[in-house]
Parts: sequence; structure tokens; C-alpha cells
Amino acid sequence: MKTIDPVLVKRLSGTLALTTATLSLGFLAAACQQSTTTSSTPETTTADSVPATSGATTNVAAGTQALKLGSLLPATGDLGPIGQQMSAAVPLVIEKVNACGGVNGAPVTLVAEDDETDPRKGAAAMTKLANVDRVAGVVGSFASSVSSAAVPIAVRNKVPLISPGSTSPVFTDRAKKGEFKGFWARTAPPDTYQAEALAQLAKKRGFNKVSTVVINNDYGVGFEKAFVQTFKKLGGTVVNEGRPTRYDPKATTFETEAAAAFAGKPQAVIAVMYEETGSILLKSAYEQGLMQGVQVMLTDGVKSATFPGKVGKKDDGKFIVTGAIGTVPGADGKALAALTQLWKQKKNQAVGEYVPQAWDATALLILAAQAAKANSGEAIAGKLREVANAPGTAVTDVCKGLELLRKGQDINYQGASGNVDVDANGDVVGVYDVWTVKDDGTLGTIGKVSPK
Repeated sequence: MKTIDPVLVKRLSGTLALTTATLSLGFLAAACQQSTTTSSTPETTTADSVPATSGATTNVAAGTQALKLGSLLPATGDLGPIGQQMSAAVPLVIEKVNACGGVNGAPVTLVAEDDETDPRKGAAAMTKLANVDRVAGVVGSFASSVSSAAVPIAVRNKVPLISPGSTSPVFTDRAKKGEFKGFWARTAPPDTYQAEALAQLAKKRGFNKVSTVVINNDYGVGFEKAFVQTFKKLGGTVVNEGRPTRYDPKATTFETEAAAAFAGKPQAVIAVMYEETGSILLKSAYEQGLMQGVQVMLTDGVKSATFPGKVGKKDDGKFIVTGAIGTVPGADGKALAALTQLWKQKKNQAVGEYVPQAWDATALLILAAQAAKANSGEAIAGKLREVANAPGTAVTDVCKGLELLRKGQDINYQGASGNVDVDANGDVVGVYDVWTVKDDGTLGTIGKVSPK
């Protein structure tokens, strides 16, 4: 496979370059919260400049670039509260990998970019990662709208983009049309499945008449369409199907949208939103007296510990969204226990939403590079499904997977989020947790629901 020579160029202002071989995890986690860091030259690691970590059995040829990965995740913006934990998961994988020998004989490096939950900024950051930093693969993005803007750039530059959270069904349709050429995958299942799971949950709760309100982007609209289709098949009615309520993600007030969403006397309102804007919309619905007797049903876009507080409290001191229920892609992978233990040790907290998916996306890029014995995007894309699927020795630990690959053996990576069996469209199938907002404003998992 053709490799990319290291290029010295002036660093763009606003770049955050993280070299996991030399920085501690604590600094990495803090750095992910920052949006701008300026450096005079890009991070480039070669066999000449960085010695191979002990344990590696292959060597990077002199003058060739060691594996450099990028992350394109939201540390700020509408999805920042969830994206920050995802961003912290990526360097944690790389730190572990470098401690057990690196990839193809050298430590892995990382360039992290904050896409700010903004498609325009995400596209600019993806362009920089591909053309300036010359990364061989990217973990990202979270927002489907950002991934939609970034993936054509990834494909054009032959840089695999693996999303840990972009769940819009649009990507499956585009993959079937051959748009991605094998340079796209995701470790979170498409919302086709989550929408079906949420529809099943609504019916199980006895709701036959609901309405929808969604953020007007690939995530919201794709989810809405899949939900309506499934709910109607189950015998339900969506009262605003003919005039769906979709809100502008750049808006700051939502009185009109809130009123439209709760009109028509629905038993439940299906709200597909992001945290920052969704909290304002639901607070507006409460202030207009619209939420009384209506069940609010939510999705993964707002499952954050800070969400209930942002919506606010009632006059009696109770949280406005107390009793709301929702769905979120769960994690039931064989590697989850080990990740949970490591995360608690390093972060002193429970594993957050989409952390397992971010972990697995990073691991797949690393394992594919080792399987290919090359650090180019084309090489990684060519081996991605091979390391993710059977046949091969099932492995849950990324270091064990690297060890077997160095010996020339085939592997089947079983991740923290699930088995991450990536199909021809880059999709995986997952399970869904049912969560609720408790009286004290904390979130709790109260069950599971399957798409069918």
C-alpha cells in the first residue's frame, strides 16, 4: 500500500495536537475540553524520530509515517456535554496501545479536533485532519449532520471515518448507493433501529396517539420518519404527521415549536433533540402549561446528567422533566467490564453515553492498521471489516488483538459496546436501554427494549 510521507507545514490556528506517546492521560482529558491550541508544526511521528515501543514485532520503515489518527468530536456546542466524554475515550485507547507495543513498530499519535457540533466547522476540521495533519483514520463525528459534512472529505482523501454516534439512517442509504467506497463505518446502530425500539416502547406503555418534535437535521428528521413508519404499523396515530414539528438547531427561542408539538391532545410527545436546544424547547412547553398529563419520550441526544437541570425546575422545586422516559443505544459488549474498571480508575466516574462506542471505533482503526501492516487510510479501510467480523480468534482486549495480528493470525474483535460486527454498509446492530429522569434529577436505566 502507498504510504504518505511526513510533511512539515505551518499549523493552522485552532488546532489541538495530542501526542499520546509523551503526554499523560490527565493532560489529554483536559486538552479535549479546549477548542484552540496553536503549534508551529504538525505532529508527525516517524521511525527515525520516535523509537518503537517495547513489545512490537514489526518495524516502521525509515522515513515512513507511524500511525497517526484524528478525532472529530464535539467538546462544545449542542452536543458538547456528551462529546467531552467521548473525546476522552480516544486517547485512553491509544495510551493503552502504546503501552503494549504500539502499531507496526511505533507509538500511535492523535490529533484531536472540536467540531463544535457545527457541520461547517466539522468540514473544515476534517479537511485539516486529512490534508494538513495527514491522519490515516478519524474517530467521528457524533452529530449526524457533522458526519454528513465530513464524510465526503474523508472519502475523497481516502481516510476512514468511523463514527461512535452518528445514527441517522441516511448513512445506510448513501452506503448502499456506493458513495462511501468503504471509508465509512459506525459503532452505534442506525436510528432505524432506535426509532423502532422507541415505537415499541410507546405501544408497551399504552400510547396510541402521539406527536413528534425533532431537531431539523439528518438525525432528527431521519429518526422521525422511521418512528412514524413503525408506530403506524403498530396501529398508532401520529397527530402531526401531516405537519411535522421540526425546529432550527440555530434558533434560541422555541415557543411556536413547543406549542405545535403539544397540540392535538397527544398522549405522549416524541422529542428527538440535542441537549442545549432541546432543554429550552421543553422549558418553553412547561411555561406555556402544555406538559400537564402528557408523557415526554426522549432519545439519546439528550441523555446527559446535566439535561434535567438545564430544562429547570417547577415552582414546587421538582424537575420539569421528572418522569420522562427515553431510549439510548446500550452497551453489552464482552469488553465492557474491563473498560468500566479502567474508566473508573482513570476518570473516577461511571462510563458515560457513547464512551464504549468511541472506544471501539478507535480500537478498530488501530487493529485494522496492524492487520494491514501499513499505516495508510486505504490499508486500514481494506482490513476494517476483517478485524471486526468472524472468522478469526475472538478477542476483547485490543492489546491481545495486536499480539495475534503481529503473529499473522486473524481476529474477530468483540468490543465494549457490542460485537461490532460491521456490515457492508458500515452498520452494526445494537441493543437499547430504557432510561428515565428520577425525582432528584438523576438519570436511571429501567429496562431494555429491542427494535422488533
